[in-house]
Amino acid sequence: MPQFHNLKIKEIVKETFNAVSILFDVPSDLQKTYAFTAGQYVTVRTKVNNKTIRRAYSICSSEKSGDLRIAIKAIKNGVFSNYAFQSLNIGDSLDVTPPEGSFKLKTEHKALKNYLGFAAGSGITPILSMIKTVLENEPKSTFTLVYGNKSSQETIFKEELDALAQKFIARLNIQYVYSQEELKGSEFGRIEKATVHTIVREKFNHLRFDEAFLCGPEEMIQTVSKTLSEDGFLKENIHFELFVSSSNTKEVTKQEGVSEITVLVDDEETTFSMDKNDTLLAASLRNNLDVPYSCQGGVCSSCMCKVTEGKARMTSNSILSESDLEEGLVLSCLAHPTTEKITIDFDDV
Repeated sequence: MPQFHNLKIKEIVKETFNAVSILFDVPSDLQKTYAFTAGQYVTVRTKVNNKTIRRAYSICSSEKSGDLRIAIKAIKNGVFSNYAFQSLNIGDSLDVTPPEGSFKLKTEHKALKNYLGFAAGSGITPILSMIKTVLENEPKSTFTLVYGNKSSQETIFKEELDALAQKFIARLNIQYVYSQEELKGSEFGRIEKATVHTIVREKFNHLRFDEAFLCGPEEMIQTVSKTLSEDGFLKENIHFELFVSSSNTKEVTKQEGVSEITVLVDDEETTFSMDKNDTLLAASLRNNLDVPYSCQGGVCSSCMCKVTEGKARMTSNSILSESDLEEGLVLSCLAHPTTEKITIDFDDV
């Protein structure tokens, strides 16, 4: 399980009126620990009003930069995001895990590929890391980005993206999409089926895209994934990460009784009883186990564990594949036990 390290904030940049990027000062003895692959995230932990808060944030720097930078967008009623935006200062410290996550773009110097990215809002953060890493590591590859926002003023990293497009004019294509602003050269509306068709079939039909990377709200990802499949993309070449999950959940029949649960974390087993209507994560935390978690909404996968005995049912699932489910993997923040006994393993995932 990833361990937290206390890192000082080296720089804070106001990217838009409601978003900041934070650069951490990683000590030399932890540089290898915080090496990452483009697309990965870190979990940040601190106390706000005497309550411990954890949140997952994608890294937006390139692999070769040596920087560990994340971006945080303030959202209404967002405890950590508003705290970060309003209260954090250079020199403050936060607990940060080493990079993790399976949403990754692995580059090869000799590769000759055409990548396609779709991002909405703060979903740009891992995609920006991918763009910069591809431009640095794969000199023969191109990247085409479709980036949706309400307006140009809310477009995180717009200046940096435009500068990259000028520098790599033949290798980086950017199509902005604004839902509340009409600007020359941009598309008006949201990233929808027609947007995807325009990009793939018309505007950039001279490129044969090899892989697509999507990051943003679940509705956008579902629409883009389905449309790309219609346009000939293989399922295994469409990669995605949710930043906002939908509210659609399965109705779970209220269960009576308790389950005996055994939790394996950090090579230690703990057994206790839990209400079947409780989630595996909530019950573990209530019993003071230091199990991994972050968003608690089924988006980041930090709380993933393997059911090795018994069964559990998730109220929703947007990120685990069929093969993951066959292996017994579940998101503990969404999973409820359905058997009298259950054993879950946070180490072997």
